[in-house]
Amino acid sequence: MDSPASLWETFTSAFTQTDVPTISWVEMMLSLAAAVGLSIPRRSWRYFGLLATATHELGHAFAALTSGQRLSGIRLRLDHSGTTTTYGRSRLAAAWSCFWGYPVPALAGAAFVWCGLNGWASAAMAVSVLVLAASLLFLRNLAAFVITGAAIGGAAALIFLAPSSIVGHVAVIFGLALLVAAVRDLLKLTHVHLRRRDRLSSSDAYLLFRATSVPSGIWIALFTLLVAAAWLVAWQPVSIILQQGS
Repeated sequence: MDSPASLWETFTSAFTQTDVPTISWVEMMLSLAAAVGLSIPRRSWRYFGLLATATHELGHAFAALTSGQRLSGIRLRLDHSGTTTTYGRSRLAAAWSCFWGYPVPALAGAAFVWCGLNGWASAAMAVSVLVLAASLLFLRNLAAFVITGAAIGGAAALIFLAPSSIVGHVAVIFGLALLVAAVRDLLKLTHVHLRRRDRLSSSDAYLLFRATSVPSGIWIALFTLLVAAAWLVAWQPVSIILQQGS
């Protein structure tokens, strides 16, 4: 068994750049298929959607902390819903933290894709472990601990057990899956506003409207703009690899 010092050295070494993984256009096509397979079918979404929800709530939490609000707690549920409770006197700060739920999975996805294709995949996993470990202080229900613990375990296993090239491939697939998940959640949000208005009380766009009087449609458009921008950033290197097969 490795000593704690050896494990710590392995973990800290993850923050250094490794060789850029060689990903063929066939492998990239398979990565795209895997990302869609994680985020679209109901059976796989039942599990991967929990990670997307956790990322969404962490977006709220991080925005709250950066705006000086007090973060009371994060709850994650197995039905893909979540709640981040914050306290602050400023309505602007409350709107800021409420806004960053939907864009963050896409932004994180683009970051994972970039890291995976540029030799920083292990660093991305290590940062994820640190962020998720810090979030344990704010979790308030069992499901949240189970989801977060599983995510920490998966990322840590990649750091300690997998070659850097494998970690790079996983980071790309995970990032693309988060990007697909962000689009899926945006479509679901739009559906709520168009056809399921009885559920508006749980909509971030509606809560932003209540806080700022800016119409929900404007907020949904801003979410969409940021998600599209994340897709654009991630798609640049992906498209270059795909062009190898043309």
